[in-house]
Amino acid sequence: MNMKVVALVGMAGSGKSEVARLFEKSGYFRIRFGDVTDIEVAKRGLPLNEANERQVREQLRKEYGMAAYAKLNLPRIDDALQKSSVIVDGLYSWEEFVLLKDYYGDKLKLVAVYSSPKTRSLRLGVRKIRPLTAQEAADRDKNEIEIINKGGPIALADYTITNESTLRELKELTLHIIERLT
Repeated sequence: MNMKVVALVGMAGSGKSEVARLFEKSGYFRIRFGDVTDIEVAKRGLPLNEANERQVREQLRKEYGMAAYAKLNLPRIDDALQKSSVIVDGLYSWEEFVLLKDYYGDKLKLVAVYSSPKTRSLRLGVRKIRPLTAQEAADRDKNEIEIINKGGPIALADYTITNESTLRELKELTLHIIERLT
């Protein structure tokens, strides 16, 4: 079987997790890079919020480098690839992209999920898990662009989904990409 690793990249609130769920329903094994942060925040007995998540992300990157999340998730990805293709929910940095591309080569496909800052800010303000204020969303955008180097993987994506409309349209666009990857 020709197993693939499909990594989703996009700014917070763009719809990556919705896209990941559609890949998962299509038979892909889902690995959410952010689970590493959530687990570490819980280990420290801290509440799950933007400030604590950022602190943990920054510490993990100091310890493991800017490719931290890819490094820490490689064993999970390799294990899952034994059974199915993998959807990575939330590639963060240029360095993570380079590590995964060097490791998986042509098996890696990158899908960018794009939504405007205004749309994302509105979504982030009302989401049930980890909601963000408009200022927190703007601060996170700045951090992801200037410090985490997220722009490069978005620019080099093999596919881009523009998510400015309905969930139904997002589903149609995503299923079209899944079809093309098959």
